[in-house]
Amino acid sequence: MRKAEGFSLIELLIVVAIILIIAAIAVPNLLRSRIAANEASAVSTLRTIASANATYHTAYNIGYAGTLANLGPASSPTSAAADLLDAALGVASPIKSGYAFTYSPANAAPTRAAPNQSYSAVGTPTAAGSSGTSTLCVDQTGVVGRNSLGTAPGNTASGCNYTITPPL
Repeated sequence: MRKAEGFSLIELLIVVAIILIIAAIAVPNLLRSRIAANEASAVSTLRTIASANATYHTAYNIGYAGTLANLGPASSPTSAAADLLDAALGVASPIKSGYAFTYSPANAAPTRAAPNQSYSAVGTPTAAGSSGTSTLCVDQTGVVGRNSLGTAPGNTASGCNYTITPPL
């Protein structure tokens, strides 16, 4: 008589159960890693906006930009399009890596007589809980703040009143 070869049903069920347990452990960690990567990208974007605004402030002598489009791409840089941000950010309401960004200047049309002395830029998750968990903000100080409470305080031209803990 020949001996049967192969796996029994019980052995196959045990292997499937082990794979499911490993997947149940790995998927939440993968999602947390994705959220952390989106938040790091949003912090980097806000720092880019702050750096571009500092350059704009120095180069054009009218304070900070009136809109993100003023910092956006141009073939010949002027105060209307300074070519300090790429095309993905130099638009009215950019969305990048699961975050939507808003920009609030003190004055939408700064001049030498009435320069922008302040601004704030806020990044909010497009899908709270899956694309990000914290609302982020930067203002003329260049310090990126975080609000992980789910509310959105501080999107004003006078600054963002976000807690700076943990430091970013």
